[in-house]
Amino acid sequence: MKVTDFNLQQTLECGQCFNFEKIDEQEYVVIAFGKVLHITQHAPKSGELTGTSELELDADEEDIKNIWIPYFDLDRDYDEIKSDIEQAEPRLSSAISRYSGLRILNQEFTETLLSFIISQNKNIPQIKKIVRAICEGFGGSGAEVNGVYYRTFPDKKQLETMTEEDFRELKTGFRAPYLVNAVKTGLDGDILRKMSYEDAKAQLTGIKGVGDKVANCVLLFSLGFRSAFPVDVWIKRIMEEMYFGCDTDKKKIEAFAMDRFGKWGGYAQQYLFMHAREK
Repeated sequence: MKVTDFNLQQTLECGQCFNFEKIDEQEYVVIAFGKVLHITQHAPKSGELTGTSELELDADEEDIKNIWIPYFDLDRDYDEIKSDIEQAEPRLSSAISRYSGLRILNQEFTETLLSFIISQNKNIPQIKKIVRAICEGFGGSGAEVNGVYYRTFPDKKQLETMTEEDFRELKTGFRAPYLVNAVKTGLDGDILRKMSYEDAKAQLTGIKGVGDKVANCVLLFSLGFRSAFPVDVWIKRIMEEMYFGCDTDKKKIEAFAMDRFGKWGGYAQQYLFMHAREK
């Protein structure tokens, strides 16, 4: 299928998801929604993944339409988003241009919640390793890609059987009781999506071990709240440098960003992170 303004590598490797494996340049295995996808992006003759490119998905048409196009946010026009952010902050022009193929995913709720609880004080390779271990130890049936068998993330019923000890054996450390508690809360992503941003965030931060940053990641990357603005150490640093000039409370940074970037706060957060990396 042909896609415009989409870069598979930029989208998967920006820190918003963890259940994937890189096979080759622009070739990945992605595990989501109980499915295992082998996906490759082919650059046009120019060799650059700008404009229109070809996306090869090893999946049937129904799954492509109902799962993967929504998952990769491919049915959304990003021109307005980029234009509005650039007007709000011209200094992001270079990052927006360089990372024009980065899209925000629409991930499954429970997996996203648990993954970002795990993410605290962990780097991306460590998070990915734990998520894969959860799949291999407790996940559902999956599929084989290039001779490697990938299991899917456990469904809610299977997660409910997991104990603190199960999670500890998977190297989750102090997060083990938080993960068990998060599963037991029984929060429903479909219900949270219908709430206001404030109410949905309150529900999430009511879970032990879930603070503002983890809640905003879940709101942004799973629940469709595109104004959500997660503030980690890197975003805090770049926001202080660009706007405040001093050590600033994370809540103040979040409020400032949501006011400045409005409904596109989450996209701005991604470009700000890339801007910081460029510098």
